Amino acid sequence: MKPQIKLSISNAVLLLTFLSIVTISCQKETKHTLPNEEIATASNNNKEHGHLKQTKEFSSDVVIQWLNLDLDLLRTPLPAGTTVQGGERILAYSGIALYEAVVNGMPAYQSLNGQLTGGFPTMPSTEPGKAYHWATAANAALAEVTRYLFDTASSSTNSQVRQQRLDKINSKENQLQAVYATEADASVINRSIDFGKQVAKKVNDWAKTDGWDLQNNPYSPPLPTAQQPWLWVPTATTAPINPHVELRRLLVPGSDNGATIAPFPPFSTTPGSEFYEMANDVYIKSQSPTAEQKNLALYFRDSNDPGFPGYYGGSGHYIAMLPQVISKSGVALDIAALAFAKSGIAVNDAFVVGFRTKYTFNLLRPITYIRNFTGHTTWSPLFATPNHPEFPSAHSFHAGGFLTGLADVFGDDFEFTDNTYNNMPTSLGTLHSLTFHSFTELKKAIGDSRVYAGIHYGPSCTKGIQLGEKVAENILNKVKFLKE
Repeated sequence: MKPQIKLSISNAVLLLTFLSIVTISCQKETKHTLPNEEIATASNNNKEHGHLKQTKEFSSDVVIQWLNLDLDLLRTPLPAGTTVQGGERILAYSGIALYEAVVNGMPAYQSLNGQLTGGFPTMPSTEPGKAYHWATAANAALAEVTRYLFDTASSSTNSQVRQQRLDKINSKENQLQAVYATEADASVINRSIDFGKQVAKKVNDWAKTDGWDLQNNPYSPPLPTAQQPWLWVPTATTAPINPHVELRRLLVPGSDNGATIAPFPPFSTTPGSEFYEMANDVYIKSQSPTAEQKNLALYFRDSNDPGFPGYYGGSGHYIAMLPQVISKSGVALDIAALAFAKSGIAVNDAFVVGFRTKYTFNLLRPITYIRNFTGHTTWSPLFATPNHPEFPSAHSFHAGGFLTGLADVFGDDFEFTDNTYNNMPTSLGTLHSLTFHSFTELKKAIGDSRVYAGIHYGPSCTKGIQLGEKVAENILNKVKFLKE
């Protein structure tokens, strides 16, 4: 007979526990031992999905590099008759395309779908659960929107200039793409490129319908009369600038709500009257400006200087400022995209509202008043007066819009040095960089620069800043970037 083994309840429990431990141990040892075909499948799945990184994990360098290329493209001398692309439009559409190309990697933020005007298209969706290299998506989007914006700026008769610009854009895109190709699997890179281009194409198609091509249609300004002696007299033989900006759509519905300014003082040629003294202030300040005042005036001239092409229009200077601010702040790609979109949309709508206001008031420039009504018949400003009405100052409403958008991201007390024209030789002297301790200080300096230059009255600059600020505040209150 075989011996019978009797187990007590306690011994049985111990035996079961032991057998369980052995089984689990064996499972742990064999868990990662897979057949070759299973290893290959797991590897392919990992490549397909990749590591889900957020936008904040990428550098803002891609933004800085494209903004610097925009500056290079703007500086390309253009033959006479070529349409010049507005800096405010470059900032707006590039900022929107960038933001939409990376916002899906920003969990707390949302698309601008349904928040902008003119049938802003629904943006493409990312593939759920699949990885995107957000710097690659940004690069593709910025390349595509830059091709559209700068191709528009060249007429068909200037094929050489057009090709030079396209070569630079293609080179920058390929240069960055080669770097990013080493940072993720090919499937992730290709998916990100496709997504960025899809976003930019939708933004480009939307941009084409904004009325930008109509703003410089032929215009004959009304001439001064005995009843309206304050009316603007063109200051150049070229066509007036942006006379039909009312044909351009705003990017945000209602961004112009309440964006009005009090009119200029009652027109008078009597010494001691408010209008006369407003003009006389410009004359007095033009007589003996300090070295700092002259440098400030020239620093925000923002137009061609003999021997050195500048940035076309005041809004172009902000394309130069933005990469400097982003670099100084040290933010990642997510915040850089947010700052770009907010400031770009704000400066665009401030531009539209501001120029509409200019042609509504149609006020004469200081050069006309001072020569005709103060006896200083040969007086001239520091440099040529832009050929559009005086009130309000365009540089000032640009500043009010753009810098209010930046302050919403970085705070007003942001200190940086503007090196846009540092050590630049001009026919009126070599320029030196400017340091500002806040965006409010910078706004005021930009306004003051136009008075020191002799091309704007003081109140026009103060009210221009206020106008731009109001537009930006409307936008920041209406457009929801954060998810609710």
